Amino acid sequence: MDPHAGQPVVEQGPGLAASTAAMILVHGRNAGPENILPLAAAFPHPRFSYLAPSAAGRTWYPESFLSEIARNEPGLSSGLSAIARVIAQVESAGIPRRNVILLGFSQGACLSSEYAMRHAARLGGLVALSGGLIGPPGTRWDYPGDFAGTPVLFGCSDVDAHVPRDRVELSAAEFARRGASVTLRIYPGMGHLVNEDELGFVRELVAQVGG
Repeated sequence: MDPHAGQPVVEQGPGLAASTAAMILVHGRNAGPENILPLAAAFPHPRFSYLAPSAAGRTWYPESFLSEIARNEPGLSSGLSAIARVIAQVESAGIPRRNVILLGFSQGACLSSEYAMRHAARLGGLVALSGGLIGPPGTRWDYPGDFAGTPVLFGCSDVDAHVPRDRVELSAAEFARRGASVTLRIYPGMGHLVNEDELGFVRELVAQVGG
């Protein structure tokens, strides 16, 4: 089963044919592209296309990202496939993976970081906002590949009701172990949201990737 297959991908920007770089924005639970694409206005770039895939039923997988993997199937595997399809679309337009930034919030951050970990290679960047790698305590992410210095941001509150701080810290360490250049920012008392400091990091990343 592939419940997210055939769902729309919403795009902003000049179009892939006229772009040299792309950002894939992955929305959270009970949301859609219309909830995350507005972030693109915070880091505009004339040579970037911004693409946001859609989850069927507005949710990528049903339970917590800390649940047993099987309990989040088939949504989890289908969501990972949805990201893979968008990356393939970008690459088929001639944009190399090293010019692709993968950004997600909440459930979208978990899905994005999990996809990146399972397909470790040089990306333009990974931005995980209030999320971390997927799986119950004790999960091992022993996948092949190397991030070859890919810039990675994990940003989260220290009191996020949905995302434990220790999972964010563990996720950052896993990416560093696999060769990523990791920035970990834990914000005291922030809650489950995105802040200006995180947006500033993405602006700098967009400028570096877009040239």
